[in-house]
Amino acid sequence: MQPRLQSQEGVAWPGAQIRRRDWLKAWAVVAANSFGGPAGQIAVMHDEIVSKRKWVGERRFLHALNYCMLLPGPEAQQLATYLGWLLRGPTGGLVAGSLFILPGFISIMALSVLFTAYGDLTWVVGLFFGISAAVIAVVASAVLRIGRRVIKNKAMFAIAAGAFVAIFVFELPFPLIVAAAAVIGLIGGRARPDLFNLVRGHNESTAEDDVQVLVGDQDITLGRPSLGRAVRVLAVGLGLWFGPIAALARTLGQESVFFDVAWFFSTAAVLTFGGAYSVLAYIAQESVNTFGWLEPGEMISGLGMAETTPGPLIQVVQFVGFVGPYRNPGSLSPIQAGVFGAVIATWVTFVPSFLWIFLGAPFIEHLRGRPALTSALSTITSAVVGVVLNLAIWFALFTLFNEVTERRRYGALLYQPALSSINLMALALAIISAIAIFRFKVATLKVITAAAVAGIIYQFVIA
Repeated sequence: MQPRLQSQEGVAWPGAQIRRRDWLKAWAVVAANSFGGPAGQIAVMHDEIVSKRKWVGERRFLHALNYCMLLPGPEAQQLATYLGWLLRGPTGGLVAGSLFILPGFISIMALSVLFTAYGDLTWVVGLFFGISAAVIAVVASAVLRIGRRVIKNKAMFAIAAGAFVAIFVFELPFPLIVAAAAVIGLIGGRARPDLFNLVRGHNESTAEDDVQVLVGDQDITLGRPSLGRAVRVLAVGLGLWFGPIAALARTLGQESVFFDVAWFFSTAAVLTFGGAYSVLAYIAQESVNTFGWLEPGEMISGLGMAETTPGPLIQVVQFVGFVGPYRNPGSLSPIQAGVFGAVIATWVTFVPSFLWIFLGAPFIEHLRGRPALTSALSTITSAVVGVVLNLAIWFALFTLFNEVTERRRYGALLYQPALSSINLMALALAIISAIAIFRFKVATLKVITAAAVAGIIYQFVIA
């Protein structure tokens, strides 16, 4: 018999009766099957936690999901953390959220070592060549998927178009675009809610709930939220988030590549509204053009790694965090520097996600049933469509053409690919991948895997 878990207010956590072996097994199953982006990951979580084990009811699940949709960061990982907290308190949230990250962390670490240390091997070159070509179709699919949610009127179309021009042509920073979209959404939501309140949460009231669950729609009191608890959680969370950054600045200096990794990905962590694809354009722009850690084609390979491994897509930051220090190792060996950088990038990316849940979940549970404002989120998501379109075109240019010239005029940046430098094999793989995804609805993982195999064959037989 497991000891009863108590909340800080002295209330037993409803998941205290779950055996530790069953608890770990359930979240391990969710983590191991977390392929296919947030929609597929959330579906796996729902099947395991709601349908199969009946630990959480339908309405409570949707309520938690609606909150996570409003947060910056990977919503599926945050949902796992929320459900873990709901069932077994902070310890449960840490276990569920951490296990969700672990398989992808191990996989991307191994692939990062393979890419950097053995990237000149023929089969490795072919592997990432095929992945990069397929990613063009995957990102194009993301543009349409996100666009269908919000591009439903001329106002949202104008915001998406403006965001695209701002980042692709004038290179305006992504944080500025997000801030501008949020302000427009808040103002527009008051003036014309019919145009701006488009991204709505899942309807909890129409969901059928099962009374035979540990946490259903019945009123389970986990303790009222308090200012004192919020201050304590905020102090611990900010300490874990910024403490390592301060330590790096003090010991290695602010000129260190490790400090750059820590500070940069801390910034990126609070900008992932609308899914990981939104901030990928910002990460690519900064890591390639500002820091010089990667080449454009290498960023595409990193995204392919994240697409083909379990876990949230934002875990591509681990690859970037590995490659930058690997090439600027200082007194460490390249592999040691890469591993250290990858750990730092992962830490500062996901600690905020845990903080948002532990800080906000008690308040969200207390406010169950009250409507949430959605105009700012709707407008930010519309801007994200333009940002992701920029990412798709940027990836396509640097994957399909071997020579791309940058021209600047009147403050605008124009890319001019040399048509004679087009890679016909990459173009063919991108087209076939697009047909597979758009026409035949083939799963992303299968498309990228097939393209990787084709890339290996091409490198051995033709190239």
